[in-house]
Amino acid sequence: MLARRNWTRQWWARCRHAFSLCVSDAVDDELASGDFPNKSKALSLIRNLPRLRIVPAIANIVDVYVRNKVMPRDPEGDALHLALASYHKCDFLLTWNCKHLANASLRLFVPTLVTPLELMTQEGPQ
Repeated sequence: MLARRNWTRQWWARCRHAFSLCVSDAVDDELASGDFPNKSKALSLIRNLPRLRIVPAIANIVDVYVRNKVMPRDPEGDALHLALASYHKCDFLLTWNCKHLANASLRLFVPTLVTPLELMTQEGPQ
């Protein structure tokens, strides 16, 4: 966990400007409900980023992911984050939570799932 935190901080400091970052209210909610050191700092880092809208179609995508067992039934968790990125056609979904995030052939756009460490080796979107 310490290494991941350090890699994330390095990526944020060195590489984030090479990408068009965005978040959703789901990210805010997840961070706000967490119990971890520097929570207020984490929330302040994303405060001014553009927001992905949560529209009704997102629920349908979450349902497809859950019904096809691509994601666990947790409408406020990974399935929602992936559905938001799919709906808004984000190139990347940046996460350290790779346990449930899966790329399936469901005829939905699926972003490339990457960690900050993987994006540190790139100069930006290709």
